[in-house]
Amino acid sequence: MSENREVILTEGGLKKVEEELENLKSVQRREVAERIKQAIEFGDISENSEYEDAKNEQAFIEGRIITLEKMLRNAKVIEDTRDTDEVSIGSTVKLKDLEFGDEIEYTIVGSMEAEPDENRISNESPVGKAILGKNKGEIVEVSVPAGSLKYEIIDILS
Repeated sequence: MSENREVILTEGGLKKVEEELENLKSVQRREVAERIKQAIEFGDISENSEYEDAKNEQAFIEGRIITLEKMLRNAKVIEDTRDTDEVSIGSTVKLKDLEFGDEIEYTIVGSMEAEPDENRISNESPVGKAILGKNKGEIVEVSVPAGSLKYEIIDILS
């Protein structure tokens, strides 16, 4: 993540980041320090795999703390405006695949909150980019590696 890249978060996403950061700082940091202390007590740390594992985990935790702190410094929280006239970040949108007739709901979120398995797609994804700023009833075309997909925006739920 570049130093000053804006991170778009919903209010729920912001809360999740803050909770993870607090857990890393207050719980996991302490646990890994205790593991390192115990591993040192076993003696020779040059061939101590428990010590190496704990040091690696400590490095990961510290790196994640830095990433989350940077994310919070650059966070732009999207207010839940409940404007259902136009697709925006935070909107839940019902789309109809015009080729197959399938309907799907997506919630548009910032890239840091995207979870495609839970239908939470990034505003930077092909579908997210295509539907942002569009209105109910509009048809959008999305370029994908296999060609293009056409969707109709059936409803903007929130």
